[in-house]
Amino acid sequence: MMSIHAPSIRKPAVAGLFYASDASQLSENIRQLMSSARHYDLIPKALIVPHAGYMYSGAIAATGYAALSPMRDVIKRVILLGPTHRVAVRGLALPGADYFDTPLGPVKVDDDAVRAIADLPQVTTSVEAHALEHSLEVHLPFLIQVLSDFTVLPLAVGMASAEEVAEVLDCIWGGDETLIVISSDLSHYLPYATAQEVDSATVQSILELKQPIAHDHACGGTPISGLIRAAQRHHLKPYLLDLRNSGDTAGSRDQVVGYTAIAFCYS
Repeated sequence: MMSIHAPSIRKPAVAGLFYASDASQLSENIRQLMSSARHYDLIPKALIVPHAGYMYSGAIAATGYAALSPMRDVIKRVILLGPTHRVAVRGLALPGADYFDTPLGPVKVDDDAVRAIADLPQVTTSVEAHALEHSLEVHLPFLIQVLSDFTVLPLAVGMASAEEVAEVLDCIWGGDETLIVISSDLSHYLPYATAQEVDSATVQSILELKQPIAHDHACGGTPISGLIRAAQRHHLKPYLLDLRNSGDTAGSRDQVVGYTAIAFCYS
């Protein structure tokens, strides 16, 4: 008798913590964030968006995702890269899962994209790196709400060079159907005014396509640096959509975390 492969599902790790676990509440929260977001007349090929709890960084993420509205029915594949916070990995780690579950429903992992990069030496598989990682998970509810139908390639980025990240992006660059999302916050736990100064300098480096981006200035510095390398090769131009910190959205200004939304578009 032929055995049927049961799909492997990566369960949500931070539902109820970083965002609402109730589907209707979560959908309404995202709708409110999106309705308040500023809209830009841009067509992004790639986005940098933050990954904190929605009360802190959701408004900034929404500014990035609002730019995707003209591409709702065009984008069919999202390449999602974020830093590892809990488990150290070498290179870029695939999740070893067929689906990522969310309160708004499951998202299929893109099998073709997995196969396209699986043989690269910097690409590994780590169920452990993905199991409790929030940097990728928090974007899926936004993407479900903004796009009509898509698959995802989730990559947890550990110890890697910018060129290794760029090589992976080059392999799965695609056309208008493929969106690249880099998940990163900016500085952590600096006083409000200091954070504004540091984050402005980091964003300016990104806008000038200068890398490397240091990890103490952006926790997703490695995938951002890789995107910068790829953007230079593919002639993308970055545009600043939003730059704020947790002192602007929620919480004290004594120690803040910085957030930005940046769109990369064909120049």
